[in-house]
Formats: sequence, C-alpha cells, structure tokens
Amino acid sequence: MSDPQILETPQGRRIAYHLTPGDGPCVVFLGGLKSDMEGTKAVHLEAWCAAQGRAFLRFDYSGHGQSSGTFEEGCIGDWAEDTAAAITTLTTGKVIPVGSSMGGWQSLLFCRAHPERVAGLVTIAAAPDFTEDGYWASFTDAQKATLERDGQIAMPSDYMEPYIITKRLVDDGRNQLVLRDPLPLPFAVRCLQGTADSAVSTETAVRLLNHADSPDMRLLLVKDADHRFSDGPCLGLIEQAVTDVIAAAD
Repeated sequence: MSDPQILETPQGRRIAYHLTPGDGPCVVFLGGLKSDMEGTKAVHLEAWCAAQGRAFLRFDYSGHGQSSGTFEEGCIGDWAEDTAAAITTLTTGKVIPVGSSMGGWQSLLFCRAHPERVAGLVTIAAAPDFTEDGYWASFTDAQKATLERDGQIAMPSDYMEPYIITKRLVDDGRNQLVLRDPLPLPFAVRCLQGTADSAVSTETAVRLLNHADSPDMRLLLVKDADHRFSDGPCLGLIEQAVTDVIAAAD
C-alpha cells in the first residue's frame, strides 16, 4: 500500500488522500464517522474505477485515519471544509460523490454548496442531520445535562468502540442541517439502504427521498443488508449505482 499524499487546507488541516488519475467525472468516496479511506467500499471502488480508467479520489477527514487532528476536535462543518478543499483542489470538472453514512451528509452539503461541480450523486446509508435527529433527539435529560456540563458524552456503537460526542459536534451540526430547508439536487441521485441497518433507519432514507428535489432520484432498499453495506452483492449494487448516474450525466 502506497503512502498517501497530503493536502493542507485553507484552515491549516493536513488531509491524507489517494488520487487515481483517469477520465471524468471523478468518483469521490466520502466515508463515515470515525471511518477512514482504507475501508472496504473505498478500496473496492478505487480498484473498480482504475480498471475502467476513471479518476477516483478517497481521503480522510481531519481527525480520521491518517489526517491531522483528533476526532474529538472535529465537527460536521470542519469535515465539510475538508471535503470542499479536497474536491475543489484535487479534481477538475464535475465529480460524482459517493457518500457513506456521515459521508452521505457530507455529500449533500457539498452538492448544496457546489452544485455546478456535481455530475451525479450516490449515497449509502446516508445519515443527514444525525447529530440533531439521532443523537440530540435520543438523549435523555440526564445525557443532555452531562453534555452541557462536561462538553462531551461517551456513546456506544454497534460498529466500533464507544466514542466521544462533543457539545461542539452537536452545536455545529445545527448549522449544517439539510432536511429542514429546500435541497435541490439537479442531477441523478441513487440512494442505497439496508433494512438491517441499526445505525441509520429506512425512515431516514425515505425522508431524504421525499425531501430532496431531483429530476431522477431513486432509493433502493436491500433486505437484510446492514450499515457496512460491503459484502459482494452490496459492492455490486454500489458499482451499478455509480454506473447509473454516470450514464445519466452523459
């Protein structure tokens, strides 16, 4: 495995990335919370794009993987800045974001801010607004008091070790919400969601489908697929979704 290259963002964060040159539109993988660019989906998509001669970008948000900073220092807005810096600096022309979990929220933020740079969008178990509708809405009064008092709270996870949720993450998340205001997505969108996902509900996927304004948006529910969405059949569905939005953009 080759060492990543490093991009220094305007905010001074050092973002580790792997960029595969090729034809456009460039496919950009956006990973989930506390995930990194060495995950199964990212590496599989990189190889799949390379085999077709298609450009591909994967990177770690600050506080994730091989990039600078710690997870606890970060927030949705910081990672949106990282995403914008990586895409606008390292790619040219239009891109196809492929956003997984929190990366789905990041992809929607990028699409909202830079629609002219997007040829199409694929989301996998997208988790828009989860800091508000997932964390804050589910906290007990005692947990909310702990967050206000201590500035952080430990959260269990079905997919990783318990992790720290900070008050800054929740507070900043309120400035990044995408399901409260109009969300124009003027290109093809394919959303993938497993019915056995214990981190993101099918209701969230349907809510995004109903909320966004797109001329060609589809949601595929996969029975018994979980949040990882990374077994062989699921990887094939991701490939097909990317193929679909590329064809729609031509």
